[in-house]
Amino acid sequence: MAEARAEIVANVWKLLTHEGAEVRERDVLAVLETMKMEIPVHAPAAGRVSSVPVAEGQIVQEGDVIAVVD
Repeated sequence: MAEARAEIVANVWKLLTHEGAEVRERDVLAVLETMKMEIPVHAPAAGRVSSVPVAEGQIVQEGDVIAVVD
């Protein structure tokens, strides 16, 4: 299990994955937005997305889980 986490306090601007999706390492799973900057969140490993505990428009804190890849 590998977790993709927010690196900064930001708004979840766009989700690019969903539960059950197959991803490769470094695929972009979501895009965060803060101060008009877009920050991509990359898959930490290849596998299947088992959880996406955030929603578009949600504010996340540094370290919050964006997606879990098994």
